[in-house]
Amino acid sequence: MVAPANIVSIRAGHASLAVQFVSGESAVTSAFASSPIKLLTPRTRGRSVWACTSSFGGGLVAGDETGLDLCLGPGARCFVGTQSSTKIYRNPSLLPCGHRTHATLKAGSLLVFAPDPVQAFAGSSYTQCQTFHLEPDASLVLVDWLTSGRSARGERWAFSRFASRNEIRIRSGRPADTQTPKGGNKVPEIGSSQLTDELVFLDSFQLDPADGDFASPHRTGRFNCLATLLFLGPLIGETAEKMLEELSARPVSRRAALVWSASPVRGGAVLRVAGEAVEAVGHELHQHLRALSSLLGDDPWSRKW
Repeated sequence: MVAPANIVSIRAGHASLAVQFVSGESAVTSAFASSPIKLLTPRTRGRSVWACTSSFGGGLVAGDETGLDLCLGPGARCFVGTQSSTKIYRNPSLLPCGHRTHATLKAGSLLVFAPDPVQAFAGSSYTQCQTFHLEPDASLVLVDWLTSGRSARGERWAFSRFASRNEIRIRSGRPADTQTPKGGNKVPEIGSSQLTDELVFLDSFQLDPADGDFASPHRTGRFNCLATLLFLGPLIGETAEKMLEELSARPVSRRAALVWSASPVRGGAVLRVAGEAVEAVGHELHQHLRALSSLLGDDPWSRKW
């Protein structure tokens, strides 16, 4: 991997990836990771860059705090996934455990951020916060999903706490509000670093025992997997429209093993899925994601889900 120039400032558990459009193709220009997070780049150049995050030990243990910084230059395309589900191991000491993602998407770029689901073991506690800053004509595909845990071992919704927050902001082109100094009338110029990033999508999800039994009928009930899929931006506007059309025509069955809800959002569409089987949820997601193959140069999920 190519290490960034400020390698000395990189802290433990931090990874960074920069992708630029170079000579007609997307290319990795900087990549770095420090334990316990790992960053693999099986495709460093092409129609899109492919990268996978992983961790030493296959998951996060008590006290682990990891972070990922992504930067896509103008016109660059990148797929980011994981090698497998993100396992959150037991946390008997109740130490903080979590992950943060911060991504910046420049003009005309595309980020497909589609990790495998989080699998929280019994007694574990996990918090993740993911923030995406987009130029107005950048595009984003976001997958965020969670399983009930190791249900085959009887650990069904047995973790201590889970929280996930996804925040997407788009550069608005309007200057930020600033206080005018005494005796002056200084106003930030359009194009300056003080332009506002407008919040266009916020999704916050939490399972906490203080709110009741996780597996109660009014919470997760009979379902073992919950997922959110977001399409946003001009490069995938047609894909978002087709998803909404297809799902609006699909019949809904009582007590179905897989239930879903799709709705338009500003500049795209969002799909939420709940399934009794993790495999069925993965299949549903793939049905809509495989349309991205032409943008990515291949189907990253064809040999996985």
